[in-house]
Amino acid sequence: MKFYKVPGLSIAVIKNYKIDFVKAYGMADAESGIPINDKTLFQAASISKSLNGLAIIKLFESKKLDLYADINQYLKSWKFPYDSLSKGKKISTANLLSHTAGLNVHGFAGYEKGKPLPSLIQILNGTPPANSAPIRSIFAPGLRDQYSGGGITISQLLLTDISGQPYEKYLAEQVLRPLGMLSSTFAQPAVNVAKGLLATGYNSEGKPITGKYHIYPEQAAAGLWTNPTDLSKYIIETQLSLAGRSSKVLDQQNTKLRLSPYMNVDGAALGVFIEDYNGIKYFGHGGANEGFRCGYYGSMEGGNGLVIMVNSDNGEIIQELINSISTVYSFKGLSKSRTITIASVSDHDLNSYLGKYQLTPDLVLTISREGKKLYAQATGQSRIEAFAETSSKFVFKDIQATMEFVKDQAGVVKELIFIQGDIIHAKKL
Repeated sequence: MKFYKVPGLSIAVIKNYKIDFVKAYGMADAESGIPINDKTLFQAASISKSLNGLAIIKLFESKKLDLYADINQYLKSWKFPYDSLSKGKKISTANLLSHTAGLNVHGFAGYEKGKPLPSLIQILNGTPPANSAPIRSIFAPGLRDQYSGGGITISQLLLTDISGQPYEKYLAEQVLRPLGMLSSTFAQPAVNVAKGLLATGYNSEGKPITGKYHIYPEQAAAGLWTNPTDLSKYIIETQLSLAGRSSKVLDQQNTKLRLSPYMNVDGAALGVFIEDYNGIKYFGHGGANEGFRCGYYGSMEGGNGLVIMVNSDNGEIIQELINSISTVYSFKGLSKSRTITIASVSDHDLNSYLGKYQLTPDLVLTISREGKKLYAQATGQSRIEAFAETSSKFVFKDIQATMEFVKDQAGVVKELIFIQGDIIHAKKL
C-alpha cells in the first residue's frame, strides 16, 4: 500500500459458497484519521453494471421486458435517435448489457460535489451540465462488442420508464435487499449513511479528490456504494442460483442466461464478463471511478471468489492481491503472475512512440515518457507505466494488456496494436 500510495483497501474471500475471510487495511479518510473497517463503503464504479444486469433481467423474468426487442418500445421519456450508422438495425436491451449495441461513451468522469448535476436525459443527449458526449451509434448493433457505459445508462432510463420508480428505489427493493446487501446504495449522492462510512477517494499520488469523491448520476454504469462483504453476498447468490440452490432475485434459467456470453462474443455476457482458464470459468467485473478502483471474481462451480476495493486511482495493487489470494486458496487461473526480462529501448525509439493514438472514436491513448520510463494514459483514466518486453512491445502490471508499436517502411511509427481481450489497431494521430 505504501509503495502504490494506496490509503486504504478492503478484501473479502469466498470459499465453498461462504465468506471465508474479510479484512480492511489503512484509512478511509487520512486527513480526518478515520480508519477503514469492513463496513466502510467504496464506490463500486463499473461493478454497478453487474447489479444493473440483475435488475434488468428481473424485468425480463417477470415478463415486463423483452430483452431482444427494440429498446424504443420501452423508452417513454426519451427515444434513441437511430441514424445511418446503425444500418437500419435496432438495438436490444441484451445489446446494451453485453456492450454489443455499437455505442460510444466508454465511461464517465462524475461530478464534483456542489456542481450542477445533469438529468439522465441531459446525459443521454450530451447537453450541459453533462460532461460527456451524446450517446450515439458508432457502428451497427450486433457486429462486435465495444464497451459502452453510455449503453448501460440507456438501460437505466429504460428500467425507470418501465418500473415507474426512481432507479435507486427499484434497485434497493428488488436487488439489494433480497441479496442482503443492506449496507449498499445506488443513491447519488449517497444518503442515510452513517458518518465516516463513505471512503474518501484519492488520486494516484495519494492526494484526496476534490470534495472527497465525485457524484455519478449515471447510477447503472457507476453509481453503487458498497463494500466487499455486501458484494460477496451478490457473488454467492449468483453461484447458488446457477447451481439451482437459490432464487432470491433470479431463477436458475435466467442466471444461466445472465452468465452466458451474448452473440458468441468472447467474454461479454449480460452485465458481467466471463473468463475461461482451461475449462475453469469465472464471472466478474472491474471498476474505476475517480479516486476508486475495484474488482471481483466468482467461480462458476465450487462457490469460490474474491472482492478487492481500494480508495485510490492506482489499481496496480489489485492484481497483486488477486495473485496472492488465488495462490493461497488454489483458485486456478486467476494468478496472472509471470516473469519478464525488461528489454533495453533506445532514446530514438522511445521518442518515436510518443504521441496520441486513436483506440476508439471517443478514446485516445496518450504515450509519454520520463527518462527511460514509458507511460500510457487513456482518455479520462490514470497514467500507467508500460514495461518493454522487446524494443517495440510493452506490457503492463496492473491491467492484462499489451501494446506494440508498428513502423512503416520509412521507420515512422504509424500505429500501435493494443490487445486487451480485443485487438485494436490504433492509428497514430
